[in-house]
Amino acid sequence: MDYKYFPHTADDLKAMLDRVGVAALDDLYAQIPDSIRFRGDYQLPLSASELEVRQIFERLGSQNRQLTCFAGMGVYDHYTPAVVPNLLSRSEFLTSYTPYQAEVSQGTLHSIFEFQSMMTELTGMDISNASMYDGATAAAEAMLMAMAAGKKVSKMLVAGTVNPQTIEVMRTYAMHQDIQLDVLPVADGATRLDDVRERLAEGGYAGLLVQQPNVYGIVEDFSGFADACHDQKALFVIDSVAADLAVLKTPGEWGADIAVGDGQSLGIPMAFGGPYVGYMCCTEKLIRKMPGRIVGMTRDSRGQRAFVLTLQAREQHIRRQKATSNICSNQSLMALFVTVYLSLMGRRGLKEAAELSYAGAHYLCDRLLQTGRFTLPYADKPFFNEFFVRYDGDGDALYQHFLDAGILGGVRFDDGFLFAVTEKRTKEEIDQLVSLV
Repeated sequence: MDYKYFPHTADDLKAMLDRVGVAALDDLYAQIPDSIRFRGDYQLPLSASELEVRQIFERLGSQNRQLTCFAGMGVYDHYTPAVVPNLLSRSEFLTSYTPYQAEVSQGTLHSIFEFQSMMTELTGMDISNASMYDGATAAAEAMLMAMAAGKKVSKMLVAGTVNPQTIEVMRTYAMHQDIQLDVLPVADGATRLDDVRERLAEGGYAGLLVQQPNVYGIVEDFSGFADACHDQKALFVIDSVAADLAVLKTPGEWGADIAVGDGQSLGIPMAFGGPYVGYMCCTEKLIRKMPGRIVGMTRDSRGQRAFVLTLQAREQHIRRQKATSNICSNQSLMALFVTVYLSLMGRRGLKEAAELSYAGAHYLCDRLLQTGRFTLPYADKPFFNEFFVRYDGDGDALYQHFLDAGILGGVRFDDGFLFAVTEKRTKEEIDQLVSLV
């Protein structure tokens, strides 16, 4: 198994195999069923010209279907202004690395500082780090942050109205940290304050994580949640869709200690699932517990404005056992994406896009209810640009019917559909979807 570009010798491989207690490399894959293991030769040519390689990928790309998207559940089809990818493709951004040397990295540090500034303004919090991998891992990191900030705690509470995928990522993190992750029950599509108080009163909880809007698209009322957490020495964490904060009450206004979420809604294309960018903000007193990097602004010896890495708790910089993060430099590129997008849109543009999304979602909901085939189970709860409905009929058949017509008709969730509308969806597209019902 000697390969030209692999540096490990046969002795190196044997030493590593002995350490993990297996006789051969194939033993590492013994758990994988033989029926799904590929044992043939890869259909790859020995060589190809640049023209041939381009043609291969163009053929592959042409197999993708461009669907009109009414799906959401954490990933939204917002418009990306052309100038954003154009600027990001510049080599000084696209190939930039971690800004270890401040004197030659002022541009990168400045862009990160602006990202932090914009995220604190959007969330109403004191401090922002320089981005996380995505929204789900940001939520998991917030759980670890709450554990580090607490005393005599071993449990974390999460609302049952949080995206199930986020909860699963949190479970994965918790499993290897000996953290007990408890999920609150869902009451009429939302989280009850009484349930929060009752569970926190048991003691030993580091914090509570909720989602706004929640997985059903409902905008929840979190009045009293922060006090309930703080009365029990626990932290209050809110996971929000970034773009929605242009018009919704901010985590800071709800009294949150930590605000997390995904920045994908700030113009980042869906791109088959990534790369995206998570955000994390917190109160000033928690700054030392925050993972990732924090860029600060100062003055140099000549009195000129300068940017520096104020805090960097990555495992490359400090003792590994003391580190709070291993977030790397590619996230700075996606943070820059968000920064350019927000700079272009401004407060007014961001609010206008949010209002168009809200109006479109409520128009679609009304039209679907008029068909007599859908019901809105949580009709007394407000929603923003996403909503959950039940369908009187074969939901899977209807979903396939949408696909056949070139429409990604929401997300099949629980026993119904979760529809999302952004500023990209036109009245004609919405009417087309309804006509298919």
